[in-house]
Amino acid sequence: CAHQRIETQTERTPLAIALTFAGEQLSYQQLNSRANQLAHKLREQGVGPDVRVGLAAERSLDMIVGMLAILKAGGAYVPLDPDYPQDRLSFLMHDSGIELLLTQAHLLGHLPIPAHVQTLDLADALD
Repeated sequence: CAHQRIETQTERTPLAIALTFAGEQLSYQQLNSRANQLAHKLREQGVGPDVRVGLAAERSLDMIVGMLAILKAGGAYVPLDPDYPQDRLSFLMHDSGIELLLTQAHLLGHLPIPAHVQTLDLADALD
């Protein structure tokens, strides 16, 4: 699995650059640490096997951290592109059966989030 490969690479080369985006970088150690921190918070929210977690985020380092954290928590990652039309996002959220939506605060007002779906802001969860 991807998250296990990141763990292995972190042990081998913790200070090597793992991600670069828009002038920002994360080392393997930083990536793994942030993903573990978020995975712990996701588990506190009930994420584990058979729990589908939507991720609606603009492309960023935090998006990758979120993706990795969902996998580390044992959840099923459901990608949701915030640029999709509202009806498509609504269908995907209902059809996939997500229980939690990991997103960015500025997107909350633009996403058709079902009433039963819990939300977690990436930035808050990573601070």
